[in-house]
Amino acid sequence: MEKFQEARQRAEHYIKIADHMLYVTYSLVKDDKLLISVLENIFLALANSIASVLYYERLFKRIPAFHDTFESKLDIYKHKISPRYNINKSYIALLNRVYELVSEHKHSSVEFIRKGKFVICSSDYRVKTVELDELKEFVRKAKELIKLNNRIVEKNEYIFK
Repeated sequence: MEKFQEARQRAEHYIKIADHMLYVTYSLVKDDKLLISVLENIFLALANSIASVLYYERLFKRIPAFHDTFESKLDIYKHKISPRYNINKSYIALLNRVYELVSEHKHSSVEFIRKGKFVICSSDYRVKTVELDELKEFVRKAKELIKLNNRIVEKNEYIFK
């Protein structure tokens, strides 16, 4: 199995986990700490989805070699893949927003729950919030982007069976 196929499967796996946690587990448990786990799974799904497209394009030598960091992958996806396949700018904004929230969470000094929102404070006390409706929108748009990316990599997949 090629790297792009493995990354595509991981993306689908993580988005299913995020969807289940958001719509089933959260509705049963009502624990707002689950929101950050949902966000992390959305991020992993998106990261693997764009990695799948990049590995696919790299296999056909359409893009240069890239570092195995999310920033590098996002940059190439934004500047090379997005124009080639006419990917909507709203998906790039989604990738940026989710990455921004996850990185703020990793580097945050204070986090707390307030009125159904997960609040992340940075070291200079800039506040970012994660709420249920925003995560539902993230999941919906992430599913659309994953389907779009899957259509890109499935074009010549018969070669690798």
